Amino acid sequence: MTIKTKLSLGLSFLFTVILILGGLGTFYLYQLSSESKAIIKDNYESLVYAKNMIKALDEISIDKKTSTKSFEQNLKQQETNITEPQEREITSDIRSEFNNLKMDSLRSDQNLLIRQKMQQLMDVNLQAILRKNSQAEKTSDKAILYMSIIGTLAILISFSFIISFPGFIANPVRILTESIREIANKNYSKRIFFKSDDEFGELASAFNTMAQKLDDYENSNLAQIIFQKKRIETIINTMHDPIIGLDENKNILFANKDAIAILGIQEKNLIGKYAPDVALSNDLMRLLLKEEEHSKPLKIFFADRESYFTKETLEIKTEDKLIGKAIVLTNVTEFKELDSAKTNFIATISHELKTPIASIKMSLKLLEDDRIGDTNEEQKKLINGIKDDSQRLLKITGELLDLTQLESGKINLVFQESDIHEVVKYAFDTVNFQAQQKGVILEVNFAGYIPFLNIDKEKTTWVLVNLLSNAIRYSPEEAKVYINVKGDNGKVIFSIEDSGKGIDPKYKDRIFEKYFKIPEGAGNVHGTGLGLAISKEFIEAQGGIIHVHSELGKGTRFEIIFNA
Repeated sequence: MTIKTKLSLGLSFLFTVILILGGLGTFYLYQLSSESKAIIKDNYESLVYAKNMIKALDEISIDKKTSTKSFEQNLKQQETNITEPQEREITSDIRSEFNNLKMDSLRSDQNLLIRQKMQQLMDVNLQAILRKNSQAEKTSDKAILYMSIIGTLAILISFSFIISFPGFIANPVRILTESIREIANKNYSKRIFFKSDDEFGELASAFNTMAQKLDDYENSNLAQIIFQKKRIETIINTMHDPIIGLDENKNILFANKDAIAILGIQEKNLIGKYAPDVALSNDLMRLLLKEEEHSKPLKIFFADRESYFTKETLEIKTEDKLIGKAIVLTNVTEFKELDSAKTNFIATISHELKTPIASIKMSLKLLEDDRIGDTNEEQKKLINGIKDDSQRLLKITGELLDLTQLESGKINLVFQESDIHEVVKYAFDTVNFQAQQKGVILEVNFAGYIPFLNIDKEKTTWVLVNLLSNAIRYSPEEAKVYINVKGDNGKVIFSIEDSGKGIDPKYKDRIFEKYFKIPEGAGNVHGTGLGLAISKEFIEAQGGIIHVHSELGKGTRFEIIFNA
């Protein structure tokens, strides 16, 4: 049975009770009204007529004509108001005696007889009044009894209906509300059982089905999440670079084995802890939490040796909302050692080469001396060639020594007034063969007045060569690389522009760091990450500025700015 049917039956019952009470009340009120009217209309009027006739009879000796007329009128009205047994016979006797009275003079025996008949008429109607009054009282008592019984039953049933029926509706709603709250709190084991075949029963069945499906989904989803979590943890732990994950509130979510080892903290004292609290007792954690990136590698004693790491902080966002950070330390100890070995090697080789080159130059000078002997034209050409080559070797050796000074932190600059056209031409000639091999076209453009600059010509040229080599390397075949030089308001601006893959914005601020290489697939797979770092130090040591403009898929432009 549906709730609608139950509501209809309940309201129909109340309506029926109202109809019964109203019908009984109307019936008994009508019956009492009828009986009261009968008493007033019939018997009471007969008493009035009898009283008026007795009065006329008393006045007949004074004014016979008027009294007789009054008596006649009341007698006629009585004759039309006969309602009781014996009333007609008594009225007929009164008519007979009244007719005799009109023909003869009133005798005392007639007067007495008429009065007796009048008294009989009054007694009959008085007795009828008493009888009808008693009957009306009985009817009233019966009505009160029946109305009380039915009203009491109706009140009891209605009260029971009022007490139980709201609960019939409200209790399932309350239970359903509480169960929905349990589901909202992820208590998917909650179930509802209504012993009814109405809409509430269907609702309970649908709720239980929903809860079961949510429970199944939660269990399967949880299992999948746990599996994915374990897989990610396994991947992170197999990585050789220390990684630390933080949430948006700087609580430590995870740290791989290398990170735990390098921090020197037990995992239970690290995972789930507030990172600034950990940093209070751990210098390395305090250093890693600093917002600024470190251009120089961090020296950390790790694995029983001094190691060098570069720090990278990756922000994790979803829909432009920061949800956490990952701190990644890249071990560059091998590069640092190789760089140190290379520096030592270059310094040694450069130093050792200077002696034989100086000896070669001395020998050339002796060969050019006429006192040693005459030389023919062919021999002079050979001597001049050897002289140029030895000069070039000496220049290269000087550059290598300058590089070792740079990497050791001691840069020796030789400032001189330099023609920018010559600097650009030398850099162009140096990389032109490399460009031709790849089919890349180098295009040089000068704009505005280009003054002489007081710079270290050799180091500036080295930077241009490095930038041009990178531009050629990352340009597609048969592309163009532009070398633009512009004089602008007392400044000279060098611009090296290519049409390669470009640089991801998140790496632009780090490309001038030592040992930093853009990850494979993002545009760089070669080098040790030193070229741009050295270029920046060369330019800034001369008071210049170097920066980069790049966009993925649209190429890269490096700019060098000197004040004239």
